[in-house]
Amino acid sequence: MDSVRQNKIARLLQKELATFFTAESRNLFPGKLITVTVVRVTPDLGLAKVYLSVFPKKPGEDIIAEVSQHHKMIRNVLGRNIRHQVRIIPELAFYLDDSMDYFEKIDRLLKS
Repeated sequence: MDSVRQNKIARLLQKELATFFTAESRNLFPGKLITVTVVRVTPDLGLAKVYLSVFPKKPGEDIIAEVSQHHKMIRNVLGRNIRHQVRIIPELAFYLDDSMDYFEKIDRLLKS
């Protein structure tokens, strides 16, 4: 169970990362729409697991690898934006959010 502080930090990171991907995805990832769906922070606030939804979803794993290559630059920008609100800027780990695929699979099974 997450603490109140973990939830607040996770929401702050999700908001700031969403702003970053909205502004910078045109330059870094042309032709892709990247959405931050969930952020989970460890109890020591040292690691943030960031789940991304990518459209078009065909090369989703390739985009996650590309985002992971830019993780230092993303963390640097994030650190500049939230440096007055948190003491430690967490390390970022990016994952592909496949909840919509799971939803579509369940929906397809229920229809047949």
